[in-house]
Amino acid sequence: MSALPSERGDDRPKHFSRRWLLSAGGAGLAATLGACASPRPDRNQAPITPPEANASPNQLPQAPPPPPVPVAASVPLLCRDAWGAQPTRAGGRIHTITGMTIHHTAEVLGDNRNIISRLRQHQQFHQEQRGWIDIAYHIAVDRNGNIFELRSTDLAGDTATNYDPTGHFLVVCEGNFDEEEVTEDQLNGAALAFAWAATQFGISTETLAGHRDVSHDTACPGANLYLQVSSGELKRRVDELLAAGTVNLQWVCGSEAAATVSAIETG
Repeated sequence: MSALPSERGDDRPKHFSRRWLLSAGGAGLAATLGACASPRPDRNQAPITPPEANASPNQLPQAPPPPPVPVAASVPLLCRDAWGAQPTRAGGRIHTITGMTIHHTAEVLGDNRNIISRLRQHQQFHQEQRGWIDIAYHIAVDRNGNIFELRSTDLAGDTATNYDPTGHFLVVCEGNFDEEEVTEDQLNGAALAFAWAATQFGISTETLAGHRDVSHDTACPGANLYLQVSSGELKRRVDELLAAGTVNLQWVCGSEAAATVSAIETG
């Protein structure tokens, strides 16, 4: 892929609190504010010689370092290998990402321990039955907010509906949200992925849409998830993250990823 949390009850705050942002990946918010006012000089006072005039070249004052870029959250992105992805097949369309779209898989997930095998099933179906180069989406989010690397963001996604996904950053929330409720963790995970993409690809959150907004022959992403889009709630969460700073998705691979996947599968 290009340079590219547990289920809680309904009493969880419907916004990103400072505590939640700090716990999302251990990264703090940084903000630098400064003000400096010099008194008006006395006109009778002798002129002040700038320090540079008397300093040797090696003693010239150094410019202060730029302020650190605020970080809203730093969260793990589980590598393709972590869920057992097969290699991407030859082909595909190189594209430039200009918008963001959310999907659901339209299959009831139920117990989140099923997520790893479900991702493998999706990829196999898309490659073997649909004839696509890979699983159709770029990022997946499970019920507990875990974020998974899917198709490379360099390559356009695929769809069995009547829109061209070229230019779309595709996030799929695992589940059928005509029948299941989207969890707070899953919604927050999607918001984190979109906030990362907004900065990474220089795209506006105004482009954030549901699949049904761009293809009128589908109910995707399901009524319960689409309500979060049509009400503006998902965009609000993304904007709140961006206002706090940048979001980093950090690849987790190898033994660390294997341990995380094992914990997911055992619940």
